[in-house]
Amino acid sequence: MKLKAEKSSWSLEDLSVELDELARSTGVEIAGAMECMVDRPTPGLLIGKGKAEEIRMLVDQTVADTVIFSHDLSGTQQRNLEEAIGCKTIDRTQLILDIFAQHAKSPEGKMQVELAQLQYLLPRLVGKGLILSRQGGGIGTRGPGEQKLEIDRRRIRQRIERLKEDLRGVRQHRELMRKRRKENAVSTVSLVGYTSAGKSTLLNKLTDAGQEVSRSLFTTLDPLSKSFKLPNGDQIVISDTVGFLHNLPHGLIEAFKATLEEVAQSDLLIHVLDVNHPKVYEHYAAVMNVLVELGYADKPMITALNKIDLLADQAWLLRLQEDFKQAIPISALNGAHIDRLLEEIQKHFSAKMVSLEIVVPHGRMDLVHWFYTQGKVIEVEYLQKGVQIRLNLPKHLFNKVLSEKDLEIKSV
Repeated sequence: MKLKAEKSSWSLEDLSVELDELARSTGVEIAGAMECMVDRPTPGLLIGKGKAEEIRMLVDQTVADTVIFSHDLSGTQQRNLEEAIGCKTIDRTQLILDIFAQHAKSPEGKMQVELAQLQYLLPRLVGKGLILSRQGGGIGTRGPGEQKLEIDRRRIRQRIERLKEDLRGVRQHRELMRKRRKENAVSTVSLVGYTSAGKSTLLNKLTDAGQEVSRSLFTTLDPLSKSFKLPNGDQIVISDTVGFLHNLPHGLIEAFKATLEEVAQSDLLIHVLDVNHPKVYEHYAAVMNVLVELGYADKPMITALNKIDLLADQAWLLRLQEDFKQAIPISALNGAHIDRLLEEIQKHFSAKMVSLEIVVPHGRMDLVHWFYTQGKVIEVEYLQKGVQIRLNLPKHLFNKVLSEKDLEIKSV
């Protein structure tokens, strides 16, 4: 059931196509479709009674067992629609959660999906049909006269708090890993983009990561970070992230913050865009909206105009290059212009480096080791008065060099 309830750059046909893609990503067979324009959604059914009856007739004809609405449903609307239509009814958020549940493989991913599912369920836990199968037990688990519905709500809240606590532990572990990278002066890059834009394909092309690639939406749910050496020899870490979607429910963004924090700590973002998609501008806007909501939109960014191997109209590509800043056309599949992308990444990090020639006293070999771990040593010469090192060092470490009185800085 495709529903357009507000004006936007997404037409009813666009919403219909995306809902079909989402549904097929779960492995279901689409028996039929119906479109409905609603100016004022009704609190009881969202749609009119006549339209609900039409859906019921289509369900009977196609022997469908589930109706999917492109618009989010309240608990009341969902129950009333199931009664009126006579079969299971779900909304877009539930559909996305089902896809996430299928693709979550790591313990962290499964925790995030469960958290999002429970946060979605809690406000809809009203009356029969939306209750948990097991009751609480033990001393102190039930108050005087407490109803089963309240027990279920309390149990869900307790589970939500436990999941949040566990995910805080995940964040702390990730923060420790990021801290070690910073201590070792390892620069980090995150791939962001609309779902199915080709982020995983790009990661595989660069690092031989073996990340699963599929035409289905949200194939990548669990983040993956891989080490990579740039052409100049600098070592960086590249991370793949969960794909974004237009009008992504806020609850899902909140639940996946532990994963998306990798984006927050990145030195550079690569925004991967599918140039062949007719909604490429809307996809770009959807990703930027999520980054704004997370507070990451001011990160340095390179736009990778992906899938040029499938593009017939080169004039369209020229227009996209004009419209998007720092845009580089690539094909993550066949590797076209990947060298240009790497040059741009390299240029970004080189601009954050300072070139030094330093003489280190023989008694300060600890500093020689520090230069090797924190910067890129280009040349070493052993002199009578000490070790002369020519290197590139991150600018933020230059003040530490200046504070070391034993060093002789010959040039900058």
